[in-house]
Amino acid sequence: QVQLKESGGGLVRTGGSLRLSCRASRSHSDVAIALMSWYRQAPGNQRELVADCTRGDVRDYAEFAKGRFTISRDMTEDTVTLEMNDLKVEDTAVYYCHGRTYPDLRDYWGQGTQVTVVS
Repeated sequence: QVQLKESGGGLVRTGGSLRLSCRASRSHSDVAIALMSWYRQAPGNQRELVADCTRGDVRDYAEFAKGRFTISRDMTEDTVTLEMNDLKVEDTAVYYCHGRTYPDLRDYWGQGTQVTVVS
């Protein structure tokens, strides 16, 4: 069992920056979190991947995130952060932390944190 807790959302003007953090709490130490990701969902849209990071620090980004967002993980603290720069109005969404455990390959989600970008 894994619980994910996000923090760091808020309201910012276009061109501004925000840093999202997510801390994982594991009930069993023999379960590893193989992949940690950030997704987002804007009103009326489907949830979409923003970026993910494996335990081997392999990172992948959606096209809209490349060059503006940076994902990073701290394996010892079981945290993942998302640094977002040059924010645009279209980045407004609820951002969700996601984790996939190994070896059982289960998916877990945080409750989401609102990011609002205004012009």
